[in-house]
Amino acid sequence: MTTSLASLGWDERFQDSFRRFRRPGNCAGRVTRVDRGVCTVLTAAGTVRASLAGRMLSAVAKDPLAMPSVGDWVVVRTWEADRRTIEAVLPRRSALVRHTAGKAAEGQAIAANADAVAVVESLDPDPDSGRIERLAALAHASGAEPLLVLTKADMVPDVDLLAADLGEAMPGCPVITVSSVTGQGMERLAGYLGDGRTLALVGASGAGKSTLVNALAGVEAMATRGLRADGRGRHTTSHRALIALPQGGSIIDTPGLRVVGLFDRRPGDAASPTDGLARAFEDLEELATECRFRDCRHDTEPGCAILAAVADGLVTTRRVDNWRKLQREQAFARSRADARARAVDRDRKRKLAAAERARLRKL
Repeated sequence: MTTSLASLGWDERFQDSFRRFRRPGNCAGRVTRVDRGVCTVLTAAGTVRASLAGRMLSAVAKDPLAMPSVGDWVVVRTWEADRRTIEAVLPRRSALVRHTAGKAAEGQAIAANADAVAVVESLDPDPDSGRIERLAALAHASGAEPLLVLTKADMVPDVDLLAADLGEAMPGCPVITVSSVTGQGMERLAGYLGDGRTLALVGASGAGKSTLVNALAGVEAMATRGLRADGRGRHTTSHRALIALPQGGSIIDTPGLRVVGLFDRRPGDAASPTDGLARAFEDLEELATECRFRDCRHDTEPGCAILAAVADGLVTTRRVDNWRKLQREQAFARSRADARARAVDRDRKRKLAAAERARLRKL
């Protein structure tokens, strides 16, 4: 089965990036799934499986963000015996990046080249504004357009009032309430799709992401399961996947995120250098510029504009506390990344010095 690359988002920008790789045996494709370093890729000729070329393995060893992710446009080379390798990842237009678990100060791309990122939160049971804010920072930092999608609208009373309250966790972003049962909001959400456009979904387990994918695709593209007896979500989606839609465009579904560590990217890093945390809390960032002291910690300082806004009921204490918590987390991640960069630089200098000593000994 042939695939229209344009319907998947292939455009002049990616075409220009691919020119230097254009040679017999090479073709472009979009990654739909990654399994232990082997990628499923949609190409103009159909779906293929490709492992990482040596140069890609070397790049990933130096920087995990170089690892192909779902949504990436890649260069696929076909060898003898119908063996295929991924030779390069084309520059990303956007990337959802989170901090990896463990001690290493590294980032992990969980989705790439989305035009919009939907933070999906279930209205039943117990929606969490703090979780929405954390995922909003991730979405803002991606470089794609963020929006809030509230699922299971048919299961709660006063849905508009609840949506307005949760929408304060993502000020300035579209808020869409949807129900896969009644169809409420699905047409509006479908407006973020279309030929060549990609919508990525992020959220906790049980938020209804896979159900949304199936409703938008018109087929059961992703398996779904009910909530646990305690109302908590089940991990149904075990892998990230890009689903091409019959009407054009695509959706990226991601597993439920239990931990979303903010990864601090420097300007010039892959995709967007946007400070997602600052954009997610833009209202508080603007208020902070009105504080009397430039180094105000928004705790007990006199003339603090944020404390005044809390006292006046313009912002909640919960939102301010979560902002400060995420700032501390980001600062810690930045310090770890800086320490790792210094360690890499020291190691490089030691190797250069050792090489120079060896050269002098031979003279």
